Amino acid sequence: MSRTDNLLPRQLGDSHIRLLRIYKAVVECGGFSAAEVELNISRPAISLAISELESLLNIRLCQRGRSGFSVTEQGEVVYQAALQLLSSLETFRTQINAINTELRGELNIGITDNMVTTPQMRITRALASLKQQGAEVTINIRMIPPNEIEAGVLDGKLQVGVVPALRNLQGLNYYALYEERSELYCSSEHPLFAIDKAELSSEVLSQYDAVVPAYPQTAAIKQQQSRLKASASSTDREGIAFLILSGEYIGFLPTHYAERWTDKGMMRALEPQSRFFYTPYSAVTRKGARPNIILETFLQELAKTE
Repeated sequence: MSRTDNLLPRQLGDSHIRLLRIYKAVVECGGFSAAEVELNISRPAISLAISELESLLNIRLCQRGRSGFSVTEQGEVVYQAALQLLSSLETFRTQINAINTELRGELNIGITDNMVTTPQMRITRALASLKQQGAEVTINIRMIPPNEIEAGVLDGKLQVGVVPALRNLQGLNYYALYEERSELYCSSEHPLFAIDKAELSSEVLSQYDAVVPAYPQTAAIKQQQSRLKASASSTDREGIAFLILSGEYIGFLPTHYAERWTDKGMMRALEPQSRFFYTPYSAVTRKGARPNIILETFLQELAKTE
């Protein structure tokens, strides 16, 4: 087999781009099963697409089977090349959009978990306005941890992100959105649920297991957390809620997120007058990014929601 047998055709068509997009999603999701939801196609269809791409390239891209999913060394090279190609395509689309008044293309946005219940709904209203102005705009939302959002905006995979403003990275622009209040909660199954407020001293609370965040926090927030008996952790707020609802842990949750359980009597706040903190949230974009009419329109609509 000659060296040219494992090259893509000189002219890439939509079918080749589609295969590369599927492969990119499979790698980022960590396997075929997880990619089903991301791609909204069946696992057999994903498997067929990856096999077709491997045949086209004459390369084994990934290992899959009972031992699990893993990307081969050559597969990693193809993945990185695919990122560059797809990013270049989006850059081209962005540049064309910049000289065209019609909104057409993609907005790739990363959002911290469990913010949909935030009462201000600034992001929701801005997305609605963007879609009303550009029916051809495709909005892609990724719910991922703040550090992954920051990294995604910096490397161009995301045009904009919404993160807790706990630090300022040099390569990002920050647009303040709002402050989120969090309070200390226990569930109705927990011994503290029935205890009178007057008896909820620091000494009493420190005797009970608590779940704390495994993601970055400000010094002030860490000080609140340090008063607790930390015996569990979670990478997101949903995990914290799971452990609180088990009846075995206490922990801090955003008030807007905990409302669904406090309204039903399934949770209560513990000493809300003194055990609370505020987390500022910001939208972030990459400094020096090329002009993007879709992103600019979204940011303009976001500013109007103040």
